[in-house]
Amino acid sequence: MSKGEKHAMRILIIGGTGIISTGITRLLIERGDDVVLYNRGLRPSQVVGNYTTIIGDRKELTSFENQMQEAGTFDCVIDMICYHPEEAESALRAFKGRTGQYIFCSTVDVYTKPAAAYPITEAAERLPSERFPYAYNKARCEELLFAAHERGDLVVTSIRPGHTYGEGGNNLLQSLGRGNYHPDRLKKEQPIIVHGTGTSFWPPCHRDDVSVAFAGAVGNEKAKGRGYHVAGEEWMTWEGYHQGLAKAIGAKAPEFVYIPTDVLVRMAHQEAALCEVNFNYNNLFDNTAASRDLGFRVTVPWIEGARRTIEWLEENGQLERSEDFPLYDQVSEAWRQATGNLTELSNQKEYI
Repeated sequence: MSKGEKHAMRILIIGGTGIISTGITRLLIERGDDVVLYNRGLRPSQVVGNYTTIIGDRKELTSFENQMQEAGTFDCVIDMICYHPEEAESALRAFKGRTGQYIFCSTVDVYTKPAAAYPITEAAERLPSERFPYAYNKARCEELLFAAHERGDLVVTSIRPGHTYGEGGNNLLQSLGRGNYHPDRLKKEQPIIVHGTGTSFWPPCHRDDVSVAFAGAVGNEKAKGRGYHVAGEEWMTWEGYHQGLAKAIGAKAPEFVYIPTDVLVRMAHQEAALCEVNFNYNNLFDNTAASRDLGFRVTVPWIEGARRTIEWLEENGQLERSEDFPLYDQVSEAWRQATGNLTELSNQKEYI
């Protein structure tokens, strides 16, 4: 090994086939690390290269911990699928004294909403509502893990992605959930529902850029004991998000149906639940720390990334049809009728 050449690291990725972890796996293999994935083996990997896969279920805690004991030690563990405090506690048992660093995939949703100031920095309060279980549980995981770091039980880094999208899955968002049928609505010039006035900020970030932050944290002394958010830097509103999506597929600028968030949640509680606890708030983040310490940069513009993502969905037969989701038009039409009645009332000239 020549002077200055980096030693290949043995790195475990718990997950490894999801959107972000696919990008991480590629980067680590490209730089010559010895990569081991741990997952259920249900999703085919998009990564070509030399890596090992251990088949198992993270949620089977005792079995998982036994498998990790048998797997030996790792220079770094990147945990992409820890969502609940009991899983974080399991990770502490599995990796205490057996890895040089544990990188936890958290989320920007751990921050209190609404924020006291924008853009949000890592010093901001992290007290998400219990009504947002995903965010609440991720925040509790962070508390457990950083407490372990302070005790010296595990060297912890937390990476907090924002809305990450890209080729490889159904990861485009809209006001009525995660279905990706809204590009089809745009192509067919059908109206698009947005919560509120459509002016809250929602900057997406492509998986290729987010992955760089994870790879940059591996073995990085500056990152140990710290948390970083890595989010989009095109500060677009939800209107702008859909307008960019339309440009990406060569569609006309969309017609919007604006529905107050609380009303939309009552009309489609399950589908619109994220509007109330997340989408309705401004999601603007200062990436200075991740740029400085981890080499994070936003290089994929939204329109380009959206085009690539939709092309992948089409090529893999995963782009959904708008007609398969009749609730969307039902909600839109119900709101049009309700507001139409209000207009009629306002036009009446009868006074008591």
